[in-house]
Amino acid sequence: MNIVWLGTLASLLAGLGTGLGALGIFMVRRLTPRVEDVLLSMAAGIMLAASFFSLILPGIEYARQRTASEEMAVATVIGGLLMGAVALWLIHRYAPHEHFVTGREGPMDKALGRVWLFIIAITLHNFPEGMAVGVGFAGGDIDNGMALAVGIGLQNIPEGLAVAAALLAVDYSRARAFGIALLTGLVEAVGGLVGSVAVWAAEPLMPWTLGFAAGAMLFVISDEIIPETHRHGYQNLATFALLAGFSVMMYLDATLG
Repeated sequence: MNIVWLGTLASLLAGLGTGLGALGIFMVRRLTPRVEDVLLSMAAGIMLAASFFSLILPGIEYARQRTASEEMAVATVIGGLLMGAVALWLIHRYAPHEHFVTGREGPMDKALGRVWLFIIAITLHNFPEGMAVGVGFAGGDIDNGMALAVGIGLQNIPEGLAVAAALLAVDYSRARAFGIALLTGLVEAVGGLVGSVAVWAAEPLMPWTLGFAAGAMLFVISDEIIPETHRHGYQNLATFALLAGFSVMMYLDATLG
């Protein structure tokens, strides 16, 4: 199968994990801050491990094959990583959005309803994940791409439940909360298409693209998820949940990738 279609399909399936998790909203009224922090921290751990094992390390290996200098190979991926982080920082700075705990960020736009600010924030979160899945198939590495898709799909399940529960808490119906969570998860297919087209059309840029996707995800982890999960007094529990998620993704990468 063409790498573009494979990357897009895999990211779509991973994104559907958000809808799968959001189904839980029909069984629970709300999540306690403790449970919410654990779920989001586990998702962050999976993303963190995916950044290292499925993006950064393969990116260094691709760069090493194209240059005789180990230092240059690492520097190339670092360059892509920093570009990804800066790109997400600029988007976050200039796109109005609102997080469930830390509140509004970016320019204030009174014309946008609160739910749309939430949707923008979740979209900014999910797009890099989809892109990461797409570039995970770089060089036709099916095993690496599938391991990454499974990992991102798993972390989307608790994330989808947390997002839907947060929408329910601000007086949205269960059906509407589920629908919004599902739609924001489908954004990952767009990110997957962008990522897979990038590595297919510009193979020499694969180390940069892999580093870019990793940098974007690391920015989301540090700038959004960790601050959100450390504001309720459960930071120690959140830390161990992150480690648990990291371990799950590391196992998946070692066994599937």
